[in-house]
Amino acid sequence: MKRRTLLQTGAAALATAALATQAQSTVTLKFHTFMAPSSNVWLNMHKAWMAKVEKESGGRIKFEAYPAMQLGGTPVQLFDQARDGIVDIVWTLPGNTAGRFPRVEVFELPFIMTNAEATSRAYWEYVQTMAPDEFKDVQVIALQVHGPGVIHTADKAVKSVADMKGLKMRAPTRQVTKLLGALGATPVGMPLPNIPDALSKGTINGAVIPWEVVPSVKVQELTKFHAEFDPAGGALYTTTFVMAMNKAKYNSLPADLKKIIDNNSGIETSGWLGKTQNAGDPAGRKTASDRGNTIYTVGAAEAQEFRRASRAIEIEWVEDMNKRGFDGKKLLDGARALIDKHTAAQNKPAAKAKK
Repeated sequence: MKRRTLLQTGAAALATAALATQAQSTVTLKFHTFMAPSSNVWLNMHKAWMAKVEKESGGRIKFEAYPAMQLGGTPVQLFDQARDGIVDIVWTLPGNTAGRFPRVEVFELPFIMTNAEATSRAYWEYVQTMAPDEFKDVQVIALQVHGPGVIHTADKAVKSVADMKGLKMRAPTRQVTKLLGALGATPVGMPLPNIPDALSKGTINGAVIPWEVVPSVKVQELTKFHAEFDPAGGALYTTTFVMAMNKAKYNSLPADLKKIIDNNSGIETSGWLGKTQNAGDPAGRKTASDRGNTIYTVGAAEAQEFRRASRAIEIEWVEDMNKRGFDGKKLLDGARALIDKHTAAQNKPAAKAKK
């Protein structure tokens, strides 16, 4: 009996020790993205998020951080790098692979967004409730959009739809490519890092990107004209992003470390990422104004012309969803309702403050 008791006690002690070792284990995660190491996104979003996770884990989660595709491959391959476990976490555009994640393209339709924080929160809730299997191959950490898209051109100012005619314009995603085509431009799809070379060689006449990205790709030096939209008339477009983790890696984490990742995932993290990216717009705009570049603001009335020219894109997207077996109108109406809901919630504190 004594021997049996001793064996049982020893086994229990070993099990406890094993659990304690697991609980105190350190995990290193590889984070990979295409953004430049000097960019607002990398410095104020990605590095800040990693630092927060490391701190909350007591240093038991550590990151190897790789901006600018330092681990190899192309921006288009990032999502699959996370899915396949080549890296652990990525931040990328679903739209890098045209049509692969069609339901989230609703947030890239012309004039649908309000601001990046509210729209990012809506995007997260939309995927959870209306498209839960859109990113089924990965563990989704956050979903966000950037601030209002801006038109940047090298040699010709854009003040109306007519001014877009014939311009070769870089587009980030399928829906923005369609938008530029509808406005009369010749769209050229390419990842963000390719913009400087394409502008300097004249392969493109301009690009559409938010203000905050401008300095990281030197667009303020390679273009002279910028067309932004008065918020009263709506935002021309935005782009969707996903921060995703390899499922097997996530599932292999001890419960307490998994909880740290969970605490830094979801709607709050999505909203924070959108807000932080949007907050970089003024600094990006200043780099253009400091050079004496011409910045034109498209007024609310003028924006109607852009709205009319791009109306067919929304109809096409609804029809495309219907062909894929989804209810396109339901998805569009649902996305709009969620954007309105989160925008109204965001504006409530401001309304109370005025009273």
